[in-house]
Amino acid sequence: MEEYAREPCPWRIVDDCGGAFTMGVIGGGVFQAIKGFRNAPVGIQHRLRGSVNAVRIRAPQIGGSFAVWGGLFSTIDCGLVRMRGKEDPWNSITSGALTGAVLAARSGPLAMVGSAMMGGILLALIEGVGILLTRYTAQQFRNAPPFLEDPSQLPPKEGTPAPGYSSYQQYH
Repeated sequence: MEEYAREPCPWRIVDDCGGAFTMGVIGGGVFQAIKGFRNAPVGIQHRLRGSVNAVRIRAPQIGGSFAVWGGLFSTIDCGLVRMRGKEDPWNSITSGALTGAVLAARSGPLAMVGSAMMGGILLALIEGVGILLTRYTAQQFRNAPPFLEDPSQLPPKEGTPAPGYSSYQQYH
């Protein structure tokens, strides 16, 4: 199995849950702050209070939703790694599709298919960009081809006089 700089599977799930929660709280907090500011009554005091209240109420909910998505995604990803015995982009793409389907299960089969397609497409795009970036940066740091040796700069072979000199053996 290929080695990645990631946690082993049981800890990866917890790590991804926490990371997703943090992203949801911060990202959701920014959007909720803007929304609370815009929807509050006129006056800077009211707008700031509205912004803080919107963040306080909604950011943890958004973070929790992100954490559920991240935890389910990592759980499915770890299951696929265990089942298939290898870690590759197909695991992530399949995990994204299955996560979308599972989270939309309460809305019916049509919603499950739509969410599965969106999850799979989104993860395929993310994995594709990651692969392209990896290839681009690998080309950037590739070793340069060695310089071709110029025969005129090479030292003379044993037993042949150097260019411009006659045989020096006459002086012995």
